Amino acid sequence: MIELRSTLAGRITLAVLATLILLFLAMPIIVIVVTSFGKDAFGNFPPSSWTLGWYKQLFADGSKWPAALSLSALVASLTTLFSLVLGMTAATALVRSELPLRSAVYGLVLAPLVIPQVVIALGLFLLFEPAAMLGSPIAIALGHTVLAAPIGVMILMATLKGIDERLEDAAASMGAGRLTVWRRVTLPLAAPGLVAAGIFSFITSFDEFFISQFLSSVDTVTLPVKVFNVLQYNVDPSVTAVSAILIAVAVVALALVAVVRKLGGSGKQDGLLLTEPTVGLTAGSETSS
Repeated sequence: MIELRSTLAGRITLAVLATLILLFLAMPIIVIVVTSFGKDAFGNFPPSSWTLGWYKQLFADGSKWPAALSLSALVASLTTLFSLVLGMTAATALVRSELPLRSAVYGLVLAPLVIPQVVIALGLFLLFEPAAMLGSPIAIALGHTVLAAPIGVMILMATLKGIDERLEDAAASMGAGRLTVWRRVTLPLAAPGLVAAGIFSFITSFDEFFISQFLSSVDTVTLPVKVFNVLQYNVDPSVTAVSAILIAVAVVALALVAVVRKLGGSGKQDGLLLTEPTVGLTAGSETSS
């Protein structure tokens, strides 16, 4: 096989192109964050003067932004709980059991990710409206779970596939029941995947708009819906501050995922199953002696 040698000019060109692509992708985020500190939030970029006034306005007396923020946090927390329960159950069934029509079931689980969100939102509206659940945080969280759970399933399936099944078999051979094996062996090893799935579920719910728009009411408005309503009926510069907060939440969440993967990665199982190398070494030493 011919190995292509990299040249200094090629490395420089690649670095410049990669930097330009990253700047292009990050430019809208940079503009929003920088503009949120400008005195005229919808003026020129970069701002001519700087202020924290838009952030102070968010939490001023009479502001409705804190209520929307707290509702989004509550709904996202409930969605995370529901998604982890459903995700872990579905991932275990798809990875650890002989499930009939596994490919079809897996495709059905991932279907909400490819179906237009407005279609899912309309279906959820028709489901919850006769039950008088519109505006309920539980209903909004259940709707968000439809989108968040498939992401959790994919992450947890990858996590379970990376866990050596011999550990579970060893615990079962020593008399541990299914629940004990799951609680004492599988769950601790799958903890990094659970944390990552929970974080992505939280982000998915916290930023979700279509389902929240269809299932919310006048008194229960999530943060993305509040931003849409404000921009639709008037121009409020504090929207840039809210957008910057949403960006910060996503960045912090992704940083947590990276930290969790680094601290609790696949190396957690290293050294737990050294039976085969140890046996081979012992046999070789006995033969030589």
